[in-house]
Amino acid sequence: MRVKILGSAAGGGFPQWNCACPNCRAVRAGTFQGNARTQAQVAISADGREWFLLGASPDLRAQIEATPELQPQGEGTRQSPISGAVLLNADVDHALGLLLLRELQPLHVYATESVQRILTEDNSMFGMLQRVPGQLTWTTFAPRKVFSPAAKVCHSDPERAEDKAASAIPCRAIPLGEHFPAYVSDERRVELSSGEASLGLVVESGSGRRLGYMPAVPQITEELLREFESVNVLLMDGTFWSDDELIRLHGSSQTALQMGHVPVSSPDGSLRRLAHLRRPRKIYIHVNNTNPMLNEAGPEYRDVREAGWEIAEDGWQFEL
Repeated sequence: MRVKILGSAAGGGFPQWNCACPNCRAVRAGTFQGNARTQAQVAISADGREWFLLGASPDLRAQIEATPELQPQGEGTRQSPISGAVLLNADVDHALGLLLLRELQPLHVYATESVQRILTEDNSMFGMLQRVPGQLTWTTFAPRKVFSPAAKVCHSDPERAEDKAASAIPCRAIPLGEHFPAYVSDERRVELSSGEASLGLVVESGSGRRLGYMPAVPQITEELLREFESVNVLLMDGTFWSDDELIRLHGSSQTALQMGHVPVSSPDGSLRRLAHLRRPRKIYIHVNNTNPMLNEAGPEYRDVREAGWEIAEDGWQFEL
C-alpha cells in the first residue's frame, strides 16, 4: 500500500492567514528554520492507480496539483485517479475539501451515520455533490467495525474492473472524542451518536502491515495504547506542544485538551506517554502553526527527534 502525506498542518495551515505568532512571522520573513505546510491530508492506494483520501482538506486542490499521481491520467476530459474519501469527523478542516471535488466526478465517501447527517441534512452547499445520479455515493460505517473502501469499477477496462476486490483497503475506525464541531446545533447533537464524533483510523495493507492515522487525540487510553502497539506506522496528533499554548500566545480561553488534543510535552503529553513504543515508525501530523517543534533550530524540535519521532512534512510518501 502506498501512503502519501499531502498536508501536515492543523486547521489554517502554516503560516495561518491571520496569525502573527513567532513561527508565522519568521516564515513570512524567510528566516524560519523549517517548512511551510498545508492542512492535514493523507492519500492511500493499494495499487498506485486508484486513490482514497483520508479526509478532505480545504487545501486539497493545491495538494492535488502538487501530486502527479492524483492528477488526471491518460485521455479524457473528466476523470481522476481519486475514487473517494474516508471522513473521520465533520470538522471544516477535515470535510470542506469535498466541495472542491464537485465537478460531476463520481466519488464514494465513507463516513459514520452522524457525520453523513451533519453534512447532508444541515449543510445545503453539500447538495452540490449530488446534482446528478451517481455523482457521490455515501457508505456508512460503524466505529470498531472493519470496512473496505474499494476502487471504482472501470466499465471500459474489464481487467481493472476485475481488480476492484484486490484494490480494497481494510479499515477500522477508532473512537477518539465525543465532541462534534461547534457549528452543529444543540438540537442536532441530541440526535447523533457521541461515539461517532471524532475517529482515528487503522488501515491494513495487503501484506498485513498497518497504518494508524490519529489526527485528533483528546486522551491516551489503554485501548488506544494497544492500537498504537499494533501498527507499523503511527501518524499521531501533534497539534500543540503545550496545553496552554494558545492561551499564552493569543489569549484563547481553551487549553489544548479542552480542544480535543493531547499536547506533545508535559508529564501526560504524547512524547512521554508513548516513549515506550518501539514497533511503529512514529510521525507527528496535524501540527498547529504555533507549535515550537516546527522550528528545526529550536530545543523542542531536538527533543522530538531525540525521542525517535519525526514531524510530517507535505509531500512525504512511503510504502506499507
